[in-house]
This record gives sequence, C-alpha cells and structure tokens, in this order.
Amino acid sequence: MRNSGSEFLSTAFRAALLAGNLIVDNLGRISNDDIDTKDISDFVTRVDRESEALILRTIRRKFPDHHFLAEESAREGSEGYYRWIIDPLDGTTNFIHRYPVFSVSIALEYSGEIILGVVYDPLRHEMFTAEKGTGAHLNGRPISVSRAADLKTCLITTGFPFRKKELIDPYLKLFKNIFFKVSDIRRAGSAALDLAHLASGRCDCFFEIGLSPWDIAAGAILIREAGGIVTDFGGGSSYLDTGNIVCATPAIHGEILRDVQNVFSGLIDQ
Repeated sequence: MRNSGSEFLSTAFRAALLAGNLIVDNLGRISNDDIDTKDISDFVTRVDRESEALILRTIRRKFPDHHFLAEESAREGSEGYYRWIIDPLDGTTNFIHRYPVFSVSIALEYSGEIILGVVYDPLRHEMFTAEKGTGAHLNGRPISVSRAADLKTCLITTGFPFRKKELIDPYLKLFKNIFFKVSDIRRAGSAALDLAHLASGRCDCFFEIGLSPWDIAAGAILIREAGGIVTDFGGGSSYLDTGNIVCATPAIHGEILRDVQNVFSGLIDQ
C-alpha cells in the first residue's frame, strides 16, 4: 500500500491505517459490555471510541489548530477553518456481528468545501484516497467510475433508512421502481465503503436517505475526483446538510435522480 501526496493526505492516510489496524485487532473480541445503544438500530462500541480517539490524536499532533466533526465526540465549527470530518468505524453493526464490511472514513473540509477524502477497508488493505484536483486513487493507483450508460447493466448500492424508519414505505417504492430497471441491488451496511466502491467502478450508483456528514464526506470527493456525479435529492450540493444523496456515473445519474424525485418530492428536504 503506497502513500503519496500532501501532508494533509499523508496524515489522513496514517490515521486511517492506525485506526483500521486497531479495529481488525478487536474484531470478534468485544462483549455486550462494550456496546452502547445511541438510538434504535444505532450502536457504538468501545472500538468506535478508541478508533476515533486514535484518529484525533494522530491528526491533532500534526495540525493542532484544526477543527473536528467526529461521530462519537467532536462537534466543532468550520467557518474559516480546516475541519476534519471523521467516521472512526462505518459499519458498526457489521463489526459487532463480525460481518466483514466496515471501514474508516476521514475527510478534510476548508470553508465548507471538502478538499480531501480517505476511506480505508482494513480487512482488504484497500486505501481509497482523493484530493481536490488530483484525481482518486486506490492504494496509490488511479481509479475512475465505471462507464455504465445503460441501467439494465448497472449494479446499484443503497442503504435502508434505519434512522428515518417513517420513510420506509416510499423508500421501498423507490427500491421497487429501480429494481426492475437494473441488473441488481446491494445493501452492504457501510455507506463510506459503498461510495469508495462506486469511485473505483465496482458499482454504478448509490442512493440513501438521512445519512450523517461523516458517512459521506470522504466518499463524495472520491466519486467526484473519479469522474462521477454527487447530488442531494434536489440535484444540488446540500447532501452533507440533508443526508440525502444520489451518486452515479454521469450517464445514469439523471435517470436515477428522476426516479428519486418522483417518489420523494414534497416528502423530505432535498
């Protein structure tokens, strides 16, 4: 696995690698006493907290004046500052059950714009990286979104709206509408990793409702730098604020977005 690029990227790379090693070392070694419930179907473990603390220490050592938005702790503002947006363990439920799909997600924002993203799959030793204007990479090698242009051949990824269960009926309607148009649909349980896989051409579209900024910040810049399109449900750029996101190859994004809007128009903020 090769590290390159700016000091920002090398720091994020190191933080993600250290956190990933910690997570794998603890896989299958947590007890019920290590798990807390934040909300219905939303858990945090001792490992989430330890991973986050390790990432924060690693970045603060290099950039003590930067701000942070991290899932389990830091909630600092970003105006006029560099701010790191961190999910220390995306796919906690998978991790608890030893289901082998989870990741570390680290993004850097400056004055409201995401300028760097790293998503690390510690089980497969895959480090997805992107910096604004320099393209996206997997273990140092350039990646790009697929050339998919026909929905019939597309593999779609998604996530169920477990934080917004009141939207399950329209979500299932959308799922059904898209299901009949595409090759297949996957729901793996780590949005950050889904986005990284889209950036590397392993799937062709991703949509989900009600995500948090740390779920999608790093993956969004990966996709943009890999040549894909990322929008909210209204076709705009407010997905970090709304948590509603549609990402796809340029040729199919418009069609998927129309399906989303046909179902969700008027039901939620775009």
